[in-house]
Amino acid sequence: MKSDVHKLKPPTPLPGSSGFVRVRGAREHNLKSVDVDVPRDALVVFTGVSGSGKSSLAFGTLYAEAQRRYLESVAPYARRLFHQMNVPQVDEIDGLPPAVALQQQRGSPTTRSSVGSVTTLSNLLRMLYSRAGDYPSDQPLLYAESFSPNTPEGACPKCHGLGRVYEATEHSMVPDDSLTIRERAIAAWPPAWHGQNLRDIITTLGYDIDRPWRELSRKDRDWLLFTDDQPTVPVYAGWDHETIVEAIKRKEPPSYMGTFTGARRYVMETFAKTESASMKKRVARYMISNDCPLCDGRRLRKESLSVKFAGLDISEISNLPLKRVAAVIQPYGEGTVKGWNKLAKSHPEKTVVTQRIARDLAARIEVMLDLGLGYLALDRSTPTLSPGELQRLRLATQVRSNLFGVVYVLDEPSAGLHPADTEALLTALHKLKAAGNSLFVVEHELDVIRKADWIIDVGPAAGEKGGEILYSGPLAGLEDVAASETRKHLFQASSSHEKIPRAPRDWLRLEGVTRNNLNQLHAEFPLGVFTTVTGVSGSGKSSLVSQALVELVAEYLGHEVPVDEEEGEELERTASAPTGGVIVSGMATVKRLVRVDQKAIGRTPRSNLATYTGLFDHVRRLFADTKTAKARRYNAGRFSFNVAKGRCENCSGEGFVFVELLFLPSVYTPCPACHGARYNAKTLEIQYRGKNIAEVLGLTVEAAWHFFMDDPQLSRSLDVLRQVGLGYLRLGQPATELSGGEAQRIKLATELQRIARGTTLYILDEPTTGLHPSDVEKLMTQLQSLVEAGNTVIVVEHDMQVAAASDWVIDMGPGAGDEGGRIVYAGSPSGISEAQESRTKPYLI
Repeated sequence: MKSDVHKLKPPTPLPGSSGFVRVRGAREHNLKSVDVDVPRDALVVFTGVSGSGKSSLAFGTLYAEAQRRYLESVAPYARRLFHQMNVPQVDEIDGLPPAVALQQQRGSPTTRSSVGSVTTLSNLLRMLYSRAGDYPSDQPLLYAESFSPNTPEGACPKCHGLGRVYEATEHSMVPDDSLTIRERAIAAWPPAWHGQNLRDIITTLGYDIDRPWRELSRKDRDWLLFTDDQPTVPVYAGWDHETIVEAIKRKEPPSYMGTFTGARRYVMETFAKTESASMKKRVARYMISNDCPLCDGRRLRKESLSVKFAGLDISEISNLPLKRVAAVIQPYGEGTVKGWNKLAKSHPEKTVVTQRIARDLAARIEVMLDLGLGYLALDRSTPTLSPGELQRLRLATQVRSNLFGVVYVLDEPSAGLHPADTEALLTALHKLKAAGNSLFVVEHELDVIRKADWIIDVGPAAGEKGGEILYSGPLAGLEDVAASETRKHLFQASSSHEKIPRAPRDWLRLEGVTRNNLNQLHAEFPLGVFTTVTGVSGSGKSSLVSQALVELVAEYLGHEVPVDEEEGEELERTASAPTGGVIVSGMATVKRLVRVDQKAIGRTPRSNLATYTGLFDHVRRLFADTKTAKARRYNAGRFSFNVAKGRCENCSGEGFVFVELLFLPSVYTPCPACHGARYNAKTLEIQYRGKNIAEVLGLTVEAAWHFFMDDPQLSRSLDVLRQVGLGYLRLGQPATELSGGEAQRIKLATELQRIARGTTLYILDEPTTGLHPSDVEKLMTQLQSLVEAGNTVIVVEHDMQVAAASDWVIDMGPGAGDEGGRIVYAGSPSGISEAQESRTKPYLI
């Protein structure tokens, strides 16, 4: 069905707008050949239920076409440096200016990337220290590069700018000294043949591989672990030392000549040189890291650290929250710091440079403070930032860029923001618009939608039932569009009466909690009810719930304490301070902990929704039970794209092949043998109710629910996925294409299919990320069902729709960073009006 928008007369231009971007025949993903006019020089919000097609229009069509046109002007050899999007399926786009995309994405996987480097504030700060710092009397001027730990001029010579040194010790490489070398006492040595080779070599050298490690002499243990010698000796595989000595005397030819490598040398060289991520991860387990003794973990040469500004070296100021950095810098920009006039007379050139750099720094930091990021430090590594924080950092950089006539395409910039911080976000967006730019924003947050100049509502539902333009125009006109789910939440008063909170069955009490900005905090969580923990960004919500509470409960239950695996290289991570605090009471009725986070459900395209949830196993059995499959003796394994007998061998079940181009970016194209189906022709001949296995994987959850309606097990699993707002996803959709919010809801759906136990503590961090308000209602129904079954649900959340539906609210604050870390309110949602310090209060009452 084609949208009706193209049949209407051209829309009336907005005041101050320079015209429209005209889109005709957009067919990207689920878009149904839509026509729409989007005003320039305006804040335009693309909204609609999750999976309706709004991102396909804003990013997949408008931004992709703007990027394509720009890259046509770039030399072919330079295009390969860009991450190029696919050419959009669209007939025509007119009036499209250059575009900049600010998307939700994880930070750089290296801890060398930081808040300062992303925002370029570190460049200014290094210039400030170089030109305006206070040097020791006998030290020459240093260039700005000398204040960067990422350059040879600035990096500490011992730790090479990482701040940590790495060593392999006897304890780390030999975790169990009761074992013999034959029993793999030296765990750090390689497994399989290489490890056996080393054991055969040392047998020739005369070491007893059947004696417990602890009984070997210190001299022998040290040589085996720490020597840099690499002797080459004859190897007689599987022989004992005495037999080998006799063989050598007889000049009997060996099996081969083998070269010995000490355990530490093997670990260090493998970690430094291997291109295999799994090998690097394996040897990293046998290394330990500590603060560098030369720079005390500050990453710079002592000459660089001896230069001060406002009494602080550059490492100290880089570890302060941005709000405090602004307070240090601002007096220098204004010329009001003590002794300024005296300095201006003795070194006028220094005061000019200082004031100019300080003003620029202060102005850039001010934008970040306005966006609610004042709790971040310049040295905070990007892998530890949420996608929302990273997007707002990039937005702050753009506000100061002074670009004109550009389209900024933003992906849910309010994600992870408290309503109080959303107001500051809107101010920044309006600054960009006032500078002569256009803003195309994909958004679900109602407060942002209400402030938009123009609304484009895509729907009416998700997936195949979406892809149409329901409305395009100013906000007021949306009220007349009956098919719009967004309209119901914007214009219709909530019909729900005040909820009566459930009574807790017990209390989980924590004392002395210390983590990040939490200091000796006492907290009580009601059990058997639904609790929402709120507070402004950086107030300490996740520190309390997702870190401290999870770690303390996991430790109490004897579970492995979860760690964040995405925060850069394992050994590069700053060692996190252990959580302080104890559980005082309340664990008698908590038997299980489930943390539903937003980490990816898989790292490769071979992992998908169907395989993760387990429903694909049942689907494959259905195909194996068909008459044709039985006649050919095909079992369920035949229908796995990971097994050789059923998959397409040309692409190894990937569905695509890698094509390397000389001057253009290398691309993935559908496999010419299976045309993207992933299976071989014989496998695809087997059909279940008229569809082959590849066609079933291509179904959306919603379509699959109808298709498998007669199968109780599959229909129940698929219905749960629908109820958490994932009906638009394809069963075979690769894990790499899923957002953090989608991955979290898949995990939740998997958990909801388990048999209810009634003694489980569920912890979720911002589960409504990426959800339309109508989908939030579906999600809340599922979460409330967990509580009705006798479980406890605790969510960290900014969505006031969730907080209002809770039994208990814990509000953290009052501010962010060192201005937060306290519980400013704990009670029912209706009682928050009495909390004087709460910044959540105005949005919840």
